[in-house]
Amino acid sequence: MVPSYWQRASLELAGEDPVMAALVARFSGASLVSRGDPFCTLVRSVVGQQISVKAADSVWQRLITHLPDISPDRVLAGTADELRACGLSIRKVEYIQDLARHFASGQIHVGRWDGMSDAAIIAELTAVRGIGVWTAEMFLIFNQLRPDVFPLDDIGLQKAVAAHYFDGERPTRRQLSELGERWRPWRSVATWYLWRSLDPVPVEY
Repeated sequence: MVPSYWQRASLELAGEDPVMAALVARFSGASLVSRGDPFCTLVRSVVGQQISVKAADSVWQRLITHLPDISPDRVLAGTADELRACGLSIRKVEYIQDLARHFASGQIHVGRWDGMSDAAIIAELTAVRGIGVWTAEMFLIFNQLRPDVFPLDDIGLQKAVAAHYFDGERPTRRQLSELGERWRPWRSVATWYLWRSLDPVPVEY
């Protein structure tokens, strides 16, 4: 699903910022895309923590082979050993089970998210073990398609901003935050274009 705001956001960013104008032109026809349900997306984000993309893909394939229905109820009905057999560490098994409990108990209010702020959703998600602010921000961008998320701690964003705006020097957190103000209310979109400048293949979750 392509965000309904994508064309408008791209045009407005291009009209205000020469760097963005070049990136919008370069990646015309591509956009942010959301895939998967919230629980499955968050499980995949836990699977990929602190391991290579190749290793994460391998574990994920084993997981979906063993558990074709990756749902809170299915995870809770199984055992830790089942998840461990898919290549998950003990810690990641604990994270995924805690995530499943939060979903199953209603502590995560998916049905209310449309009326909740980004900050409120981040607070809800980071109450789960193993989900930090960065993971929650990636979830808001890639799964919920929120238009104005700006992940200050993202290394890729920092590298791209350094290359395009600071002559290769990594910006401070304050400099990055101040730069991001020019892209409101489309900071997710600006971030996506900056990521693409480093890696032309779009990431999809």
